[in-house]
Amino acid sequence: MKTISQSPTDPSFVQNPYPFYAMHRAISPLQAWSEYNMPAAFSHKAVQALLRDRRFGREIPAEMATTGPAHLAPFLLTEAHSLLDAEPPRHTRLRKLILRAFTSRAITALSDDIETLCHQLIDDFPDTPFDLLDAYCTQVPLITICRLLGVPVDMAPKLLIWSHDIVAMYQASRTVETEHRAAAAAAEFTSFLHSYIDQRRSDPRDDLITRLITAEEDGESLSTDELIGTCILLLNAGHEATVHSMGNGVKTMLQQGWDPTWLAPEGIDRLNEEILRYDPPLHMFTRYAYETVNLLGHTFQRGDQVALLLGAANRDPDAFADPDLFDPTRAIKTNTAFGGGLHFCVGAPLARLEMKIGLPILFDRCPNLKLAADPEYSNTYHFHGLTQLMVTT
Repeated sequence: MKTISQSPTDPSFVQNPYPFYAMHRAISPLQAWSEYNMPAAFSHKAVQALLRDRRFGREIPAEMATTGPAHLAPFLLTEAHSLLDAEPPRHTRLRKLILRAFTSRAITALSDDIETLCHQLIDDFPDTPFDLLDAYCTQVPLITICRLLGVPVDMAPKLLIWSHDIVAMYQASRTVETEHRAAAAAAEFTSFLHSYIDQRRSDPRDDLITRLITAEEDGESLSTDELIGTCILLLNAGHEATVHSMGNGVKTMLQQGWDPTWLAPEGIDRLNEEILRYDPPLHMFTRYAYETVNLLGHTFQRGDQVALLLGAANRDPDAFADPDLFDPTRAIKTNTAFGGGLHFCVGAPLARLEMKIGLPILFDRCPNLKLAADPEYSNTYHFHGLTQLMVTT
């Protein structure tokens, strides 16, 4: 297996990782990425195979688990009870409970509120150049997930800070300062949720937190720590992916020119899927091997990690014709933006709904929307999102 080198914090890579993906995908579907000290899967076929191969998973093998540094204890406690890093049978139980509470009916019921929210946000757009990422792309999913969970909307700014500090732990630019901020955020977030869950036990409402509590108390053995870990994961994932999906999509549409037919009822689903394929918000997901596995010309030993390059898979010419062309008229085909297999994102239907409602309203209300500055991507790999999106209406 060939060893390759590419700093994930190099400015040119951060702004456009796709040439790197294309160059190495053409050589081999699996190569050793030296900066991550693990093999990386570049092709659509390889990524899809690894997403669905149950010999690989997210949970660290028991013999490799450590307590971690003391200063990270609050963060690691939330991680230990997260659906994201669980495997069966724990994952099966957690996901079943979440999906029971996170029903399609509950998500669809948010449609009118999302539509009203979009119009309210646009009503407040200033006449001068402003950051659409902050004024719209962030607010739509953040306020929506707060309402779904049952968390007070006036807590949204604080929740956003906590979320950013926690999510920064997964970025290549992580530092010791990042770790301390994440631990502090996790401790504060956990403390807030403890008190809020206690309130909901005595004053149940028609919200996700109440439904998760009910599932716990119906004997499904969802612990309070698991309930807190689930709420933190849903808030983090529930807005981070949509913020950058919507932001990246609007950026691309404004740069390349947009067609109203893309936003029509018969075209919006294709537009959303093309946005997710063309410039997804998450570019890497990792897995552990649980046994000796011969796959893609490489022998994995138990405990070996492998990087699944979702952004590379979505630009594979063997899976998508003219993959570097942004074409919202192309037929919908499964992409890897939301992962796949056992860990397919539970929030994907909500993210798609928010884009399906939010994008047509934005361009209908602001048909003269234009970029006011060249957008730049944040140094946050393996996430892929903008620092800001300055526009005029």
